[in-house]
Amino acid sequence: MTTPPMVEWQVMAPFHWPSINYSKMIDLWEDVLDFDLPAALTAYLAELDQFIADQIAPLQAADDNERFFDHRREHARTDWDRGGLPRHEWEALLGEARRRADAAGHLRFALPSEFGGKDGGNLWMAVIREHMAAKGLGLHNDLQNEHSIVGNFPQVLMFRDFGTPEQRAEFIPGMIEGRRALPFGLTEPDHGSDATHMETRAVRESRGGVAGWRIDGEKMWTTGMHVATHCMVFARTSGRDGDARGITCFIVPADDPGVEVMEYLWTFNMPTDHPRVRFSNVWVPDSAILGEADDGLALAQHFVHENRIRQAASSLGAAAYCVRESIAYARERKPFGKPLAANQAIQFPLVELSTQIEMLRLLIRKTAWEMDRMSKPEVASRLSDKVSMCNYWANRLVCEAADRAMQVHGGIGYSRHKPFEHIYRHHRRYRITEGAEEIQMRKVAAWLFGFAGPNKAAH
Repeated sequence: MTTPPMVEWQVMAPFHWPSINYSKMIDLWEDVLDFDLPAALTAYLAELDQFIADQIAPLQAADDNERFFDHRREHARTDWDRGGLPRHEWEALLGEARRRADAAGHLRFALPSEFGGKDGGNLWMAVIREHMAAKGLGLHNDLQNEHSIVGNFPQVLMFRDFGTPEQRAEFIPGMIEGRRALPFGLTEPDHGSDATHMETRAVRESRGGVAGWRIDGEKMWTTGMHVATHCMVFARTSGRDGDARGITCFIVPADDPGVEVMEYLWTFNMPTDHPRVRFSNVWVPDSAILGEADDGLALAQHFVHENRIRQAASSLGAAAYCVRESIAYARERKPFGKPLAANQAIQFPLVELSTQIEMLRLLIRKTAWEMDRMSKPEVASRLSDKVSMCNYWANRLVCEAADRAMQVHGGIGYSRHKPFEHIYRHHRRYRITEGAEEIQMRKVAAWLFGFAGPNKAAH
């Protein structure tokens, strides 16, 4: 048998790993991945909490104003004999809360300093809106009426960026101070989310030697017409149905004889200020155009990302409130001699909701943080899908959390003596109104599959 050849093994010199300063690496990573909120932001949250305790909570407790927030809230807020509109007393209370917030320097927080604001960015507003909603139902923050002591003024920035000097001078201070109110007339009875097929038409027509436009059509969900001074009416002025271009935004006086509220739509969430409005032979001069003629959809999209991230944060906060209250109740309630919290049927659904809340909070704050580092056009072209993810998932999550809170609380959870039904009714609409979740999922899908967004060129 042949003997195999001798194999000579060489002893290799030991490999020396480079010296690594792991402590320094950790310090570098902590500089990059710092998940702590800015100290100034946490200090401002504490300032808001103190303002609520000093100014808003006493106002809510005075003159039986609790009727607007306890089990009587729907009846107290709704004028059933006036078409289901909000009662004057309810809206007056909201107005007083806003006046106090403005005097304290909080209401205009998100506005630029040129309008008396504090240049509040998207991250700060997302954290503040979550913080407000996580407190539960109260005069400090009741988004049934889009009310908060830290206000949201999307139309102010529309007028800043698209208005003429005359329009800015009239409407910006007017809206901030409450002297001007302009509902948004975009959606139509037969077209819903598809604004490009709107049937409202504006045609050129001069009257009294003044060049202008005659507007005819109908709008749905023109929220706030009962207190409106004007209405932002979107109408097709050129092009074909389905074209994004050819739509113009007009500022129409609400008291024009041709403006008629046909009905107020009674919704899942009363009171209602959501009417169907008809515009018949309404004439406005050229000076009533807001922005460029035929480019009105740019206005409609101007504040969509900021609105959606803030609304997502509010839904997140409300979801966290529902879960927190459910956990507390499950620990206190002791049917059959032991706490509800000992049952996995109670634990596991709340575990899943808590997990989703933690993950969603990170996505919302990261997205808002990135938005603060981009211009509006950059957000639209680079981050729009993430904003849609935040919004549609937050709106779905809060509905699940409110429903679970009702179930955990049993009969009392189903009653109006707990706020969960109110939270559900309010936030359920955002799965439709702030861009239906199907529309937002379609946006995400278009970016994922390269039909739109940054990946489109690669396909």
